Amino acid sequence: MAGANGSETYPRGPELLANSLLRSLDSRPPGDIASKLANGLRLGLDFDHLDAVVYKEGTTEVQWTLGQMGSDVRAELTPSWWVYQHQQPLSIAEWSRDGRFADFREALQVVGSAPNSLLAVPLTSPHRRLGTLVVVGSPRTAYSEEELRFVSLVADGLALAVEWALNFESARGAKWEVERQNERLKFLLDLTNRVTSNLDLYETVRATAASLRELMECDFVNVGLPTANSSQHELIQEFPSGKRPYTEQLLVSPTGALLRAFEERKPVLFTEIKAANLPPVLYELFINEGIKCVCLIPLVSRERMLGALSIGRRREEPFREEEIDFLMQIGGQIAIAIENALAFREISELKDKLSQEKLYLEEEIRDQMGFEQIVGQSAALRQVLELVEVVAETDATVLLLGESGTGKELIARAVHERSQRRSRTFVKLNCAAIPTGLLESELFGHEKGAFTGAIAQRQGRMELADQGTLFLDEVGDIPFEIQPKLLRALQEREFERLGSTQTRKVNVRLVAATNRDLRKMIVDREFRADLYYRLNVFPIHIPPLRERREDIPLLVSYFVQKYSRQMKRSIDSVPTAALKTITNWDWPGNIRELENFIERAVILTRGRSLDAPLGELRQTNNTLPSSPSKDSGGRQDVARLVRETLESLRGQKASPAADEEQRLEIVRILRETHGRVGGANGAAARLGINRTTLISRMKKLDIQAEELR
Repeated sequence: MAGANGSETYPRGPELLANSLLRSLDSRPPGDIASKLANGLRLGLDFDHLDAVVYKEGTTEVQWTLGQMGSDVRAELTPSWWVYQHQQPLSIAEWSRDGRFADFREALQVVGSAPNSLLAVPLTSPHRRLGTLVVVGSPRTAYSEEELRFVSLVADGLALAVEWALNFESARGAKWEVERQNERLKFLLDLTNRVTSNLDLYETVRATAASLRELMECDFVNVGLPTANSSQHELIQEFPSGKRPYTEQLLVSPTGALLRAFEERKPVLFTEIKAANLPPVLYELFINEGIKCVCLIPLVSRERMLGALSIGRRREEPFREEEIDFLMQIGGQIAIAIENALAFREISELKDKLSQEKLYLEEEIRDQMGFEQIVGQSAALRQVLELVEVVAETDATVLLLGESGTGKELIARAVHERSQRRSRTFVKLNCAAIPTGLLESELFGHEKGAFTGAIAQRQGRMELADQGTLFLDEVGDIPFEIQPKLLRALQEREFERLGSTQTRKVNVRLVAATNRDLRKMIVDREFRADLYYRLNVFPIHIPPLRERREDIPLLVSYFVQKYSRQMKRSIDSVPTAALKTITNWDWPGNIRELENFIERAVILTRGRSLDAPLGELRQTNNTLPSSPSKDSGGRQDVARLVRETLESLRGQKASPAADEEQRLEIVRILRETHGRVGGANGAAARLGINRTTLISRMKKLDIQAEELR
C-alpha cells in the first residue's frame, strides 16, 4: 500500500500487531493466537493458509504448531525445517516448476489445498532460534520484497511473543514441579511415619496404595507377597474405581513380568497387556478394567526379596523415569513396612503359641490323673515297660491297644518322657470327647471367620505339638471323613488350618491309643486300612487289670495314700479280707474303676482302717456281663513270643529248648490256619502278635508257611 510520499506503509504497523499478540498471550497458550495473527497479516498480505512451527531446541520434534500444515511429512522434508536450519527466508513463486519439498506440497494437496506460492521466514528471538512462520497462496507471482519485509517484521514480533509465552509456561511448569516434589516428599514422610507406627501389614499396604493412586494419578495398585509355605504370591489389591471393587486378597502363581521383577530385582515396564506378561487372574482383571500401562517395582530390604509393587493406568502414557525413581523410593519404604510386619506377625504367632501351650499345660496339670510313676511289678507290666524303653528313643509311631481304663495315657507319657522330645510339649487329644464338627478344627486349627463362631484365629493340637509328641486317645472314634486328612498330616508332616490355603509344616511324634478292634472296623468300613497301617508301626498291648492281679495291692495302697492326703484323713491300713476281695475282682473298668472305688472308700472311712464298700462289687457282678478273657494257653503263647521278641531286640539268644518249643507252637498254629500268616483269622492274629514279628520269628526258626497249607 502506497503512502503520501510513495513509500509502502502498513495500517497500524507490524510492531502494533506484535504488541497485540503479546497482550493476547497474557493468559492463553501460544496456540490461541492463530486467529489474531491471521487477521493482522491480512492487513498487508494475501494468502490462503498460515502456519507457525516451533521446534524443541536441538531436535526435529515440533513443540507446537498453529496450522498443522504437512504434519504427516518428516520435518527434514518440509520448508519450515529448511528455513529453521539455514535461518534464511524462503520464497517460491511457482511451486509446480520447483522440485523442492514435493512431499510437503503433495500432503497439502491431499487435504484439498493446491498451493503454488510460498513464503517462509525464521522465527528467531534475540536469544534463540524458535521455528518458522509460513504462508502459502494460490497461483500467482512471487511475493515482493515489501511483503517479505512485512512478514519478517511480524515474525520478529511473533518470536518475542512466543518466547515470552514459553518462558511463562516454563516458569509455571517449574513451579508446578516444585509443588509436586513437595507433595512427594510429604508422601514419603507420611509413609515413613505410617511404617514406623503401624505393624498391621494389610492396613499399611491399603492406606499406602490409596494415597499412591491419587499422587501418581494411577488407577490400580497392588502389593504381591510370597506366602510362607507355597510358591504362590498373595496379592493385596486396591482397585476401588473399577467396574467392581477389587479390595480383596488373591493367590496367584508368578509368571511373565511379575516373575521377572522377582528374579531380576529391577523395575519392569510394559504398555501392552499380554497374557504372557501376567498371571491369568490379573490379565483378565486388566483387560476388563482397561488398564493400558503397568509398572512393577521389586520390594527389597537388606538383600531380601519381600514382594512386588504394581501400578497400573488406563491411559497409554508410559511411566517417566522420574516417576520410576520415586516409585523405587516408595518401594524401599514399603519393603521396610513388610519386613517389620512379617517380623511382628512371627513374634505374635510364637507368643500366641507359647501362651496357648502354657494354658494347655495348666489344664493338663489340673486334669491329669496324678500318677507320679506307673505303679506295678507284674511280669505283664514289665514287658510293656520294656517295649516302651525299646521304642521311646526312636521317632516311630506307637499304637497302644487295650481296654478302657488300663492306663494307656500313662504309657504314652512314659514314651514321651523317655524320648529325645521330652523337653518339648506333650499334647493330648481325646478324639471321642469332641463333637465331629469341631474335631477337625481342634486337630488342625482354624482361621478367623472359617465357620460360624470362629471369631479368632486358633492353633490346633497338631501345631501345638510341633517338635513334641501328640497323643491321640480313642483314635478309633475319628470320623471316617477326617481320617484322610490325618493320614496326609502324618505322612507328609504338613496340613492347612480350616479356612486357610497356607500349608504348615510340623515335626510331630505320634502316639495313638484305642480300646476298639481297628481290624474289625476296617472290615466294617469304619476305619481306613491305610491309616491303620500308618498307626500300627509299633503296637503295644496294655494288659487289663485282671491279667496283672499282683499289681492290685500296690495300686490300692497308692490310691489310699493319695486320697487320704487330699481329704486330710489318717488311713494307714487295709483289711486283709477286703484286699483279697478287691484283688479277686475282675475290674471291667480296670485301673480307672479301681481308683474311683478306692476314692469312695476313703470318703466313707471314719477310722484309720479302710472301710471299703464291698457290697458294690457283688451288686455289679450280678448286673454286668462277665469280662472277656483269653484262655491261659493263649496268654502263655503271647507272653512267650513277646519275651522272645524282646530278647531278639536286645541281641540276646534264646535257649535251644525254648527255640524248639516256640517252633512247635508256631507250626501248630500255622497248621490250624492252613499256612495263613496275616489277616483276621491268620496265625499272627491267633497268637496275638504283629504279623511282621511272626514272619521274623519264622525266618529265624526256618518255618515255611507254604509247606503247612
